Amino acid sequence: MLNRFFIALLFFSTGTQLFAQLDNYRRVLSLRGDWKFNIGNSMSWADPDYDDSNWEYIRVPSAWEDEGFNGYDGYAWYRTEFNSSDLDVDQNLYLNLGYIDDVDEVYLNGELIGFSGSFPPDFNTAYNALRLYPIPESVLKKGRNVISVKIYDVVHGGGIINGRIGLYTTNYSPDDLFVLEGVWKFREGDEEEWSEKYYDDSGWSSQVLPSFCKVKKESYWFWKSDYESIFWYRKTIKVPENLRGKDLTLLLGKIDDFDQTFINGKFVGTTDDGKRLGRSGSWQTYRIYPLDRLNLNDRDDWTIAIRVFDIGGDAGVYEGPLALIESSKVARFIRNLD
Repeated sequence: MLNRFFIALLFFSTGTQLFAQLDNYRRVLSLRGDWKFNIGNSMSWADPDYDDSNWEYIRVPSAWEDEGFNGYDGYAWYRTEFNSSDLDVDQNLYLNLGYIDDVDEVYLNGELIGFSGSFPPDFNTAYNALRLYPIPESVLKKGRNVISVKIYDVVHGGGIINGRIGLYTTNYSPDDLFVLEGVWKFREGDEEEWSEKYYDDSGWSSQVLPSFCKVKKESYWFWKSDYESIFWYRKTIKVPENLRGKDLTLLLGKIDDFDQTFINGKFVGTTDDGKRLGRSGSWQTYRIYPLDRLNLNDRDDWTIAIRVFDIGGDAGVYEGPLALIESSKVARFIRNLD
């Protein structure tokens, strides 16, 4: 069973899905209704201050073919607003956009918070993947907030086609844990300096975690053991004030297959049973790494770097939880994972 809080995002990058259930979430704001809509593609449309007053309106959820754009295939954007004054912001919030045909990128106040599939020229559909994206506390503003969604459709019904569209929360508050799900930096290959805090990863691609990733299958057995691929994830965070000064534990969910994890270049932990494909059980082991011995300054930015070794089959950080949690609460929390 998947845990009741951290439901893995449905991401179609390798053709493998993680089935999510919104029954474990509570909707706090419906976003069903009329959204602004425009065909074409311009990244300026992600700007919260962009003037969309001359755009069309379209019903969400519905296929844009059913809303007067019959036969259109290609790029289009949606925009809508909500007021955070209507919400209890002391919650972990998620944006549920239901099901989108075919590919999407989602921006909140101009910041990328999630995506599924991949756009041309390396097109990869995600039409049957649930879009459930965590909203970073740092991106949410007081008052007006603007959601912008870039979509690409190939055939049939395009757009935000189905689902219980809205903002959702769970039974766990930010006082319990700091969610790390969402957009991470990603790069194939292997360099020691990629663990360091000040390494410039601005040229890396992005990956939404948790999800399987699509990587090249190569042989590293000549010099690193019998791995098919090696790749890294990085994410820079600011520890929230309510967790500063406390003993913390890093939760990284399940990783296929082995990992070595660092914060600001300091080694955090590893999970590697050393067994080959078909015998190894590391891929189904929850990563739970205490941080109290590292003497990290929790007022500084932390860069979390995960080196992943794949021995075959699927690969990546594919299931949550991904979070920082107070160490004294770990035992109670992990009892709910399975």
